[in-house]
Amino acid sequence: MLTKRQLLQTGAAAALPIVASMLNSARAQTSASRPGFFKARDIAEEGFIYGLPIVMNYGVMYEYAVDRTSSQFKAAFNHIKNEPNVFTYKDTAIPTPNSDTPYSLAWLDLRAEPIVLSVPAVDPKRYYSVMLCDGNTYNYGYIGSRATGSDAGDYMVVGPHWKGTTAPGIKKLFRSSTQFTLAAYRTQLFDVADLDNVKKVQAGYQVRTLSAYLGQSAPPPAPAIDFPKFDKELVKLNFFEFLDFALQFAPEQPDETDIRARLASIGIGPGKTFKFKDLSLEDKAEILLGMKAGDRKVDAAVAAAGKAVNGWRVSSLFGDSAFYDGDWLKRAAGARGGIYGNDAEEATYPLTRSDGDGNTLDGSAHNYALTFPAGQLPPVNAFWSLTMYDGKTQLLIENPINRYLVNSPMLPSLKTNADGSLTLYIQNKSPGADKESNWLPAPNGPIYLVMRLYWPKTTPPSILPVGEGSWQPPGLKRVS
Repeated sequence: MLTKRQLLQTGAAAALPIVASMLNSARAQTSASRPGFFKARDIAEEGFIYGLPIVMNYGVMYEYAVDRTSSQFKAAFNHIKNEPNVFTYKDTAIPTPNSDTPYSLAWLDLRAEPIVLSVPAVDPKRYYSVMLCDGNTYNYGYIGSRATGSDAGDYMVVGPHWKGTTAPGIKKLFRSSTQFTLAAYRTQLFDVADLDNVKKVQAGYQVRTLSAYLGQSAPPPAPAIDFPKFDKELVKLNFFEFLDFALQFAPEQPDETDIRARLASIGIGPGKTFKFKDLSLEDKAEILLGMKAGDRKVDAAVAAAGKAVNGWRVSSLFGDSAFYDGDWLKRAAGARGGIYGNDAEEATYPLTRSDGDGNTLDGSAHNYALTFPAGQLPPVNAFWSLTMYDGKTQLLIENPINRYLVNSPMLPSLKTNADGSLTLYIQNKSPGADKESNWLPAPNGPIYLVMRLYWPKTTPPSILPVGEGSWQPPGLKRVS
């Protein structure tokens, strides 16, 4: 099964071999009489960049909350699914999945009425967060250790058109910019023996409609929706049809006026019925070329995001609408790099495909070591981790010791060097029994590493401000 990243790269590129013949034929027929040819291609390019996070989000929502036959299905809308384990190599719906914290996921349908999220009291030593991310992939609110503390509480989530009053007993109200939204819960797991304690915390998470919370009669249900099927074949040519569908649940924001108008000029948006198969040969060529150009720009933006620090890219690519301020390329880079990432103050993500000398990481050719000098572990209020991914798929790697990451709760079981430094061994084969406690198994091929600093410290030493902080991740060194 392909990840959403692969699906959408395929959508932009898979049909490219047929574009040349389309384009030659189309130009021969009408290029002289159609001055809008290149303009429409440019709109498709811009629209792909703007729409990529929206379509990626729809694809995940479809698998998690709509398609009950999907191996990735979690729960129906307005119900929570608690994952009793962390993600493994078997989880393929989301690229660069977090394997630190067991997830609880709830997709919310806010059309009929608001939803109330209730959380229990959580031990202050245990980090947890509830990230609210809407269909535009804006992180519009947080509940949890950093944002609201460890006490129990009830929180209200409303849709873009809701005009009621905050219900009694509600600690805070959050407004989504779209009618469907995701509540993603992350609950810290200290070790395998701690899993039952995590389950007890998860059991305290509640998702209720406002009427159920108040003990009142429910309002009329929202109209049923015929969600278009999402899969790797359909997205190849139907990218803009998925975008067209999703936009009806996302009222236009002030910073979207221009891009929405340009998309409408080629038949995409609320009230439109974009159908790729019904386009002329020339229009199809325009759309495909524009998508491919947009795809290249997104890849380049991911590679150049943030600041290069010892071979790592340290960046901030996630936030609310004001954070992006209409920068659709930044938003697309965030989604492709790892959709549903946290705001920097909640978690910061140094990532790398290179060693400290700038050479591409390859587990089939080299072994690597990452050494944190004594007293210079990642500075966090919660915890930190280093996770290994396949460099091609950005998925977790099946390995003989079932280890996908090394994190700070594991420190008591790791061996330190004589000078107090900590060395982690990044390689495909075991470094030997004496070093295996510090081994992070790598793929037999390209390597992609992501460091996660949960609730990073804001006073020195700190990774904040992102890319300018006083703490920097050390570079990987190639070893024999």
